[in-house]
Amino acid sequence: MDNNNSSNLQSDLFSSTSKNNASNNTQSINSPLPFRARPTNFEGYFGQEHIFSRYKFLKEKDFPSLVLWGPPGTGKTTLANILAANSGLELYNFNAVLGGVNELKKLIATAIQLREDFGKESIIFVDEIHRFNKAQQDALLPYVEQGSFKFIGATTENPRSSVNKALLSRVQIIELKKLSEENLTSIIKNVATKFHIKINEEAVHFIGDYSNGDARNALNILDVIEKSEINSGAELTLKEIKPLVLENAREYDRNKDRHYDVISAFIKSMRGSDPSAAILWLAVMLDGGEDPVFIARRLVIFASEDVGNADPTALNVATSCLQAVAQIGMPEARINLAQATTYLASTVKSNAAYNAINEALSFVENNQTILVPDHLKNYPPKDTKPYQYPHSFPHHFVEQQYAPAGTPKFYQPTEIGVEKNIKDRLSKLWKS
Repeated sequence: MDNNNSSNLQSDLFSSTSKNNASNNTQSINSPLPFRARPTNFEGYFGQEHIFSRYKFLKEKDFPSLVLWGPPGTGKTTLANILAANSGLELYNFNAVLGGVNELKKLIATAIQLREDFGKESIIFVDEIHRFNKAQQDALLPYVEQGSFKFIGATTENPRSSVNKALLSRVQIIELKKLSEENLTSIIKNVATKFHIKINEEAVHFIGDYSNGDARNALNILDVIEKSEINSGAELTLKEIKPLVLENAREYDRNKDRHYDVISAFIKSMRGSDPSAAILWLAVMLDGGEDPVFIARRLVIFASEDVGNADPTALNVATSCLQAVAQIGMPEARINLAQATTYLASTVKSNAAYNAINEALSFVENNQTILVPDHLKNYPPKDTKPYQYPHSFPHHFVEQQYAPAGTPKFYQPTEIGVEKNIKDRLSKLWKS
């Protein structure tokens, strides 16, 4: 590329950036409050202090490629913007829902050209990276490996299962937590003060509680209040804002806040063994156009997380429901969903299996590599005491070591439903 073309490209790139910034400033007055209130530095970023104490490199100008993982409204996009501003690098935003691999490759080419021609480093931020299948994620792999640009991905799903392992091995996973009510009330107060929205303490706590750990949800409520006729400049009370908040929450948006509130109520109603309440929330979701397959998948998770071995049939019911819903579709699929929902809500409950895997994962994460006992290895050393085949013994059981000494008893079966039989059997087998 000759110098004239290089200069023209640099001019185009930076003039385009300047125009976009100017446009954003002009539009900010009429933009939604969550956009206008987004913090631009670490000092204004609340609720995720744990990541900065654990990952001190986040506040450095030179940080590794990242995947930000956390629930909606916890500040993943905001953090990406702050990291870019702090590092002084160009930030290119890309949404995996709105664009495909071809568009991403064009963005990558722009970032590489900017680096080669002008020595300017870039960040490519891919929001909802889990929406790319693993083959599509491969498009990023060689460039992230070479360090052609810094990569930041954002996802609401566990990246260990939703992101290509090859890509994952080249990035640092940063987990953002659901915001506490204390975090949310701090955010609400700061934004309300900055944008001259006067609400009393009781109203602040109502919004914080209602927002269910989601800062975007809380700021959307403030946005409604800011634009409402009741916002006359006087301090607003809970009595004044509550009807406004609830009225605007009647709409069902399957991609945003109400979606998460209703599915939360649905799960908690089944967990509380209230089939009528669970059916109510199921009806709200179906009436709002929620994806029935999404609901069926949640039922499968619930069957293992909240019913577990107290009623192993529950998982069969849930997986059969998922298969039926996927094949039949609406409106008939509502019947399959209703059957599975009422069964899961009504049956006995145990979260022992759920607790067991969480405690085991925590144990693994907080210890060095856990070695397999020699007699359990695929090719045991010759001088090892031989593995004893349980089926060769009475009752198909023989007591021997299956984990390193000192391993906790992660699975603690309850005395509920079928799990009582499991507990009794294990107690008899493992008397020691």
